[in-house]
Amino acid sequence: MNKLLVEDIIKNGLKEDINYFDAATDLLIDEKSQSSAYLISKEMGILAGIEVFKQVFEILGGDVEFTQNFNDGDSLKQGDVILELFGNTRTILKGERLALNLLQRMSGIATLSREFADKVEGLNTRIVDTRKTTPNLRILEKYAVGVGGCFNHRYNLSDAMMIKDNHIQAVGSIKKAVELGKENIPHTMKIEVEVKNIEELNEAIEAKADIIMLDNMSIKEMKKSVEIAKGKAVIEASGGVDLNTVREIALTGVDVISVGALTHSYKALDISLLIK
Repeated sequence: MNKLLVEDIIKNGLKEDINYFDAATDLLIDEKSQSSAYLISKEMGILAGIEVFKQVFEILGGDVEFTQNFNDGDSLKQGDVILELFGNTRTILKGERLALNLLQRMSGIATLSREFADKVEGLNTRIVDTRKTTPNLRILEKYAVGVGGCFNHRYNLSDAMMIKDNHIQAVGSIKKAVELGKENIPHTMKIEVEVKNIEELNEAIEAKADIIMLDNMSIKEMKKSVEIAKGKAVIEASGGVDLNTVREIALTGVDVISVGALTHSYKALDISLLIK
């Protein structure tokens, strides 16, 4: 992760949470007070974001020391002490909520991503995320997807030309949209086209799209699409994907399965920070 971008996220989060002072901490705790604390997992999951967690306290004052027992990607069980802290009590208390918010959410995404990755183990199919991320937190959430064992789709609208149904409707046809794209994009950029049926699939192949997304197709349609398009384009499946359907979809032979749920339907991992 770009540490400068993460720093901006943390600073904005601290401004939102603290405003001009922390009423309880600043008025109850002596500025020279020091404390020990520990970070404990209250359920099973995959850890992600421990460096982001630590960076919150570094930005707040840098007067907190850490003894780390687990790293990103490690499996946690209930009761595991992830990290021990020692330092200025005010710094620990002021950073606690933001640091936990980020860590819990990133770990929740990594945990769900690991579940999806396990479902397609042994198959030549990648599970990827989408742009359905929390605004301004995309870099953290996509990092967590990778920690969990899945992969990233494009980071933003500038990364690739993804021609979706509304683009096609506005331009007039898949063929015309791809032609216009090839005329104008840099030579390093790829073109992906969303298709809903076999007719559109054939049009995308004829137009020489680099990637073809099979949008909300049935298993039967996907199998037929793979037979037609294999070797002519990267084939991506999207829509109706969950933990119950993902392996069956992968078995159709698609190269990639995009799953919005990785970053919009996860459950934050239950983690607590406690002063000793």
